[in-house]
Order: sequence, then C-alpha cells, then structure tokens
Amino acid sequence: MKETWQFIQDKLKSNKNLILLLVIDNDGSSPGQPGFKMVVADDGTMIGSIGGGQTEYRLVEKAKKELGKENPQISLKKEVHRPDANTDRSGMICSGEQWIAFYPISADNSEIINSINISIEKEEKGIIHYNQNGFTFNAGETEHHKHQNPVTSSVEWQYSEVICKKNHLFIFGAGHVGLALSDIATRLDFVVHIFDNRKGLNTMNLNKSARFKEVIDYKETSKHVPDGDNIYAVIMTFGHKSDEDVLRQFLSKKIKYLGMMGSSKKVSAIFKNLENGGFTKGILQQVHAPIGLEIASQTPDEIAISVIAEMIAAKNN
Repeated sequence: MKETWQFIQDKLKSNKNLILLLVIDNDGSSPGQPGFKMVVADDGTMIGSIGGGQTEYRLVEKAKKELGKENPQISLKKEVHRPDANTDRSGMICSGEQWIAFYPISADNSEIINSINISIEKEEKGIIHYNQNGFTFNAGETEHHKHQNPVTSSVEWQYSEVICKKNHLFIFGAGHVGLALSDIATRLDFVVHIFDNRKGLNTMNLNKSARFKEVIDYKETSKHVPDGDNIYAVIMTFGHKSDEDVLRQFLSKKIKYLGMMGSSKKVSAIFKNLENGGFTKGILQQVHAPIGLEIASQTPDEIAISVIAEMIAAKNN
C-alpha cells in the first residue's frame, strides 16, 4: 500500500496524470481480490497488480487510452472469467468474476493523496471510501463497515479500505531462523519485533530487517505484546524451557497467530507440562506447533518460508 500511494504522489509532483485501477469486488475463482490495485501513469510507468493475466493487460491498455483523453471519467468494468460468458468475457478460464473501478488522478487530488501518505508514514489509522463519484479519505476514522454488496450496478458502487492497520510479528529467539524470518516478513510488510535473552548475539546484531530489537527476560514476554487481530507471535528460543516459559504467557492472549518451533516430541512434552498446569487441550490446539507448513524444510531460510506461509494462511483465512 505504501509504495502505491507514494508512487502516485511522486508522479503528481512531476505533473503526471494517472489512473488508479481498484478491484471493488469479486466472486468465485478470480485472480484479483478486493483491494488489489494498480496505478498507470501517462508516462507509461505503472505499479501494483489487479491479478495479472489477460485481464490485467487489457485493462492497463484501457487505462492508457483513458489517459489520452482530455477528460477521463470514473468508471467500473466487469470481467467474467468463463469462456462461455455472453458478455464481459475476460479471456481467462478460472470461472470467477471481478469488478474493477477506474479512478483518474490529477493535480486536483494532490491534497487527499498527501493526507493518505502522511497517515501511512505516521502509521495513523484512517479509511479511504470509494464510490462512483470518486474517493475520499477520513484520517483518524477507525470504525470500518464492510459492504456486503459493494457493487449495486454498473454505475453505483461503494468500497472502504482501512489503512495503517499494520501486521506486527513478534519473534522470540533471534537465532538464524529468526534472522531469516525477519527478512521475509519485512518484505511482506510485517512490522517485525525480535527479542532474545542473550546479550551480544551475532544474529541479533546482523538483523537489519527488524524494526525493534531488544534483550529481555523471557519470563516477562507478555507485556511486550498487545492483543489484536493484526498480532502474530512466533516462539523459537534457544531451549525448550524458555519456549515453555514464553508460550505459557501467550495462551490467554487474543492474537491472530501463535506458533512454536520444535520437534513433535518436544512439543508434546511442553504441552503435557502445560496441561498439568491447568491449560486445556482446546487452548493448546490453537497453537501452531510444530510451527510451519510441512514442506520438509531444513535450512533457516526454508523453515522461515514454511512459517511465513502458515502465517499468511492465518492472515487470509
């Protein structure tokens, strides 16, 4: 998101006109999901994606033609990804449908674009509201109403997008896997916080991806992590005892994802201790342990990929 709006602002400063392509809604097996966006500038440059394939290519060409007009208009385009469709056939065969809105952007929009970028930079919440008349931005607005039927007709629609609700990943254990996971998660726009109880750890010093790094007492981890549906926690400390100490503090937290690295034998032993301490099997079953998708991962990078894939599955579920 940050790159898209910054791209728009930079182009406006260079007196370029643009068109924002935004997926408003979809149905079935459509490559473009609501919120996917792409920006095409009149100098031929572009950023983002609305799903790729033939649909994206044709809609980019449509945007370029619109930019060539003296007064490009806001519009909505339906794409049907079925070869037997009578109208709006996209040429793709994935069987879904999607609706893409076209928003011309010029110097007249500079103020709202600037406001969006300021909020993104400060990580302040706000909501962008889109409809057939254009888009507006309410800085500080937090109450998000998800529209059940975004598209009313070909000339009437509404879509709202929350900005700056960043996903935060808290990693406990700053070893080699923590280092690899920090790098991948940052590229996926997670804000990474990494902790360890060892001072002078080389892999902690080498970690340039994490925004926050700290040496802590693992018996006091809970206070470092808030509740929230944008909070992810990964436990991969140096020893099974410290893993258990950290996990124990998180079992009552309300977060999006909680995972712990370790063999099945180690996980079983820790879970048994926690059950003896009063935690139910139902609570423990919510922990992703052993952590990561089963891809026979071996190296730190492979393990990190398996973990991030499991986190993405939780995020998109």
